[in-house]
Amino acid sequence: MAILVTGGAGYIGSVAVADLCAAGEAVVVLDNLVYGHRAAVDDRAVLYEGSIGDSSLVTRILEEHSIEAVMHFSAYAYVGESVEHPGKYYRNNVVETAALLEAMTAKRVRKLVFSSTCATYGEPQFTPIDESHPQNPTHPYGWTKLFVEKMLEGYAVAHDLRSVSLRYFNAAGATEKLGEQHEPETHLIPLVLDAADGKRKSVSIYGTDYPTRDGTAVRDYIHVSDLSDAHLLSLEYLRSGGGSEVFNLGNGNGYTVREVIDAAKQVTGREFSVIETGRRAGDPSELVADSSKAVEVLGWKPVNPEIEDIIGSVWSWRRRHPNGFKK
Repeated sequence: MAILVTGGAGYIGSVAVADLCAAGEAVVVLDNLVYGHRAAVDDRAVLYEGSIGDSSLVTRILEEHSIEAVMHFSAYAYVGESVEHPGKYYRNNVVETAALLEAMTAKRVRKLVFSSTCATYGEPQFTPIDESHPQNPTHPYGWTKLFVEKMLEGYAVAHDLRSVSLRYFNAAGATEKLGEQHEPETHLIPLVLDAADGKRKSVSIYGTDYPTRDGTAVRDYIHVSDLSDAHLLSLEYLRSGGGSEVFNLGNGNGYTVREVIDAAKQVTGREFSVIETGRRAGDPSELVADSSKAVEVLGWKPVNPEIEDIIGSVWSWRRRHPNGFKK
């Protein structure tokens, strides 16, 4: 029996693959390598380059490797791009996931851990946000993740497919061997460290008049290793007979944009230019998770909650891998 990890060459998926392999699991990775990196896949895993929408390939993998469960990371995840090209996102994130679920149910693979997002909540009505918060995404990317969550509800009823949907807040951090390398990069911590590294002339603060402690937006950053731990715990939850569930994953402590920038300067010992500009449309003032349900049900607890430790892990990875996954 093996675990199929879709999107296992990506940022979070590759860490989960490494952790699964370290735990003694047989792991098969399926990734189209559009945004993933072949070099990020653990040598102990079997890698297939292809699409989750390729039903014949997925079916062959499920059969030949006796797949027990699926961890589904595969998705396009650029918010701005989803607004400009919604069809691309609905096809890749929703339609191809439907094909994956059809192949799974046909072969009686009935356990799935799904990478969802706090973007399904939309503009927060209260913080910290728990799983009961209304879901009303503000962009196509968020809608694609919500649609998949709703599909999973239907497959649970029709096909007894049990799933855990994990609603990430802001994934960040790095392990010794694996880190974040996106092209283009849109996440705050890598952008700030690019500025510290001299790869970027400056870093921008979008909005300084939010109703927060220093006027800049607040976000909940969660270390990639802690996210991976939640996936492995979710797998064990399903193996033990647990029913379909959704869980928020965050530290429960938000940091402002200014605090992230100040922490980066402290960690790196470097100064860099910071430009203050206006708010971006649709950016909430505060996104902080209530993850108590994951703590209570899964026994999950973030090990790396401090922003300095999260930034430090990225800075250390960059020092060891100055070219990222490029040779």
